[in-house]
Amino acid sequence: MRYKYKSLFMTKKSALQIILGISLFGVAFSGTLSYQEIWGTCTADCPVPGAPGSILGFPACVYGFFMYLILSVVAGLGLKAKK
Repeated sequence: MRYKYKSLFMTKKSALQIILGISLFGVAFSGTLSYQEIWGTCTADCPVPGAPGSILGFPACVYGFFMYLILSVVAGLGLKAKK
């Protein structure tokens, strides 16, 4: 079935581009938070590694960083792959 208005539907390439853009923003945001939590100077509200609010001794933003990093790699490989 052919659609008359092709621009109304998302293609695989445009979906991967959107996912890549969002994941790169997530890498930058969670990377900044991870840096500030682990090596930067925080206010008294920041949990120290191993304190309540951390997962296996690391702040949750560290896991977010790696999750977004994996998403951006997979989306980039999907865009680079040939049909």
